[in-house]
Amino acid sequence: MKNSKTWLIIALIVLLVIGVILGVGYFKKFTDNTQNPVVTINVTDYGTIKVELYPSLAPNTVANFIKLAQNGYYNGLTFHRVVQDFMIQGGDKKGDGTGGVTLKDLYPDKDSEDEYCIKGEFVANNFTQNTLKLDRGVIAMARGDYQMASLKEQSYNSAGSQFFIMVKNTPRINGQYAAFGKVLEGMEVVDKIVALETEVETNEETGETTQTDTPVNKPVIESITVETFGKDYGYPETLEPFDYMSYFMSMYGSNLTAE
Repeated sequence: MKNSKTWLIIALIVLLVIGVILGVGYFKKFTDNTQNPVVTINVTDYGTIKVELYPSLAPNTVANFIKLAQNGYYNGLTFHRVVQDFMIQGGDKKGDGTGGVTLKDLYPDKDSEDEYCIKGEFVANNFTQNTLKLDRGVIAMARGDYQMASLKEQSYNSAGSQFFIMVKNTPRINGQYAAFGKVLEGMEVVDKIVALETEVETNEETGETTQTDTPVNKPVIESITVETFGKDYGYPETLEPFDYMSYFMSMYGSNLTAE
């Protein structure tokens, strides 16, 4: 009788221990899934934008953005492009949309000025797990658009450091850019920036004027910091950038010279 009671107690203890282990496992899994990284973008004279990132949808894109932010890459750059009823764009080291990001920006100890890009994690590029729509408040990576069907893959895989934040739901571009997070706080800051006065270009020959997307006074990104809640997202996988100018000259250079 005593042996039966002893074995019953032991069995209950074992079941209790198993239950605790499973409970801890489920709790850890739950917290891991909910503790997404949170980005804080401080914009001089405008305020703070907080953005939650979604590594489960765009893991390489998130890793790239986090690592650049942790390295201080974005500090002092600007929002160089604003399009009303569409988005604001920033993160370009030249401040005009033409700058590239280098391996030294990603790996500060690496003495390499070689530029890099990352694969586009979006549906049109056969990355089907990213279902995030380009709705108001969503942050996504900017990329090239080479306007040639034969260069679609190169366009899709050309993002580096530039990002944009949507101010309006835009279904027509869903699945065509690597969306990787959404604004939690500070959309009023985004709305102030998108409403800024932009520069006007004048055609010297005709005198005609054209409104540009460049703010007269570009808002400065004082800093971008990331709270990862103790998780290391590592370094992104990188690609060698497509050299569009060399390609263009190889295809059409002789014709241009002949003219």
